[in-house]
Amino acid sequence: MNPTVEPWRDLRAQLRRFVGKRVSDRHEAEDIVQDVLVRAQESLHQIESRERIAAWLSRIAANRIIDYYRARRLTEELPEDLAAAAPEDDPVVALAACLPTLAERLPAAYRDALRLSELDGMPQREVARRLGLSLSGAKSRVQRGRAMLRQVVEQCCRVFTVRGAIVDFEPVDGCASRSPCDACKGLRLS
Repeated sequence: MNPTVEPWRDLRAQLRRFVGKRVSDRHEAEDIVQDVLVRAQESLHQIESRERIAAWLSRIAANRIIDYYRARRLTEELPEDLAAAAPEDDPVVALAACLPTLAERLPAAYRDALRLSELDGMPQREVARRLGLSLSGAKSRVQRGRAMLRQVVEQCCRVFTVRGAIVDFEPVDGCASRSPCDACKGLRLS
């Protein structure tokens, strides 16, 4: 046996096990392994330590697996007539309509990051560029903004979920309206 081929066979077997545990479709898993090996071949000259090759390949594989699952998400927009057919008392529609108003109650730094990322659908890398932040700084700000917005919503409404999906909400103690915008007027985060 060729001594330079044997380590690659071992790495390929490790990759197959790694990917196979995370992607159930055997053919898709093999495609991912092939893609990882091609990418590795193209960038092998950048590796400084041979001992780190296995970890490096695992990281490439993990990223490729994430890409695989992202590509499988259903991202089709609803037809306008179907989207408009949502009942007026639908709790998701009511809460979603209030989020921009509720976001106004957040400190500007968090409000702006959250608006760009969540309401405008901008990638966080672009949010970072727009706000003059590092990528990790932008991610942190968006995540903290989400938590703060959740606090605002929870101060005015009790939200009921089933398996993570909103099924209803009700105003918290003494709020006269089912609309969180009306129910939480005057709330401010410090």
